[in-house]
Amino acid sequence: MNYKQLEAFRAFMSAGSTIEAADRLGLSQSAVSRLLSQFEADLGIALFVRRKGRLHPTAEAEYLLPDVEQMMAGAAGFQRHVNQLRLGGSRRTLLRVQMPTTVAHLIMPQVARRFMADHPDAVLEVFSGAYEHGEISVLGREADVSFLRLPTQHSGLATVPLMSTEAVCILPRGHRLLALSEITAADLDDVDVVLLGRQRPLRDDIDHVFRQARARPRVRAEVHSVEMACRFVAQGLGVSIVNGLLASLDHNPEIERRPFRPAMEYRLGIATLEGQEPHPLVPALTAHVIDAIRGTAAPEVYRLLETGLPSQ
Repeated sequence: MNYKQLEAFRAFMSAGSTIEAADRLGLSQSAVSRLLSQFEADLGIALFVRRKGRLHPTAEAEYLLPDVEQMMAGAAGFQRHVNQLRLGGSRRTLLRVQMPTTVAHLIMPQVARRFMADHPDAVLEVFSGAYEHGEISVLGREADVSFLRLPTQHSGLATVPLMSTEAVCILPRGHRLLALSEITAADLDDVDVVLLGRQRPLRDDIDHVFRQARARPRVRAEVHSVEMACRFVAQGLGVSIVNGLLASLDHNPEIERRPFRPAMEYRLGIATLEGQEPHPLVPALTAHVIDAIRGTAAPEVYRLLETGLPSQ
């Protein structure tokens, strides 16, 4: 029995399928199936039965799950202590956070400065990437907290909504569509566009809106962050449809925003591992992120939500 087997077992029990477990762990489905088979063989207990081509846990597997959770929590605590010692001593506290690329680049430096001024013994490890990466990072215990879009795509996460915003159309200065007070999908028929990459929930929403309007924009480029979309639009390569809050964090004078219709709402929040107490510094860091957004984003593009965020 080894840690990888425990990890695969927990992921399968939480996700309910080897496909989603593999996605969470960043492994192939065959690798997850092999780990589960090895785990079952090493224990000498029937943990799974196959029905109609799908794997299902036995009662014995359900009985062992709390023990596996406890063992993995202990291993995670051990790793945290090792990291703290590696980073400068047992009195220092490591907080690992996953941020959307745009937020990480545009506001995280000021957040880190203010947060660490309040918590001089804290050490931040900051990862950036797409929302999906944030979910997988928390589920894989690579990050203590992730700031992402809600609802999440994976189960096993405890989430707290923080704010909501809508999609906006961003255009280069001087673009003819700036004469309109709002931009519809039909307005973008045969217009050069820069879109966020495929196989993402946001892109699926945008493609659906274009199909409904029977609009066929000319896709000139695909990018993988709102910040990059803003850079491309500023160069006159096309217009883009992006998260309004994230777009307003970029104060590039070469781009302008217009409301996009039909409206597409985005709810943003934080995610931690379900069934486990959040890192004690998560509320403090979250408060600093919200303060930085308040001081940087256009107030009309978002609203704060009443949340159950624990007090600092």
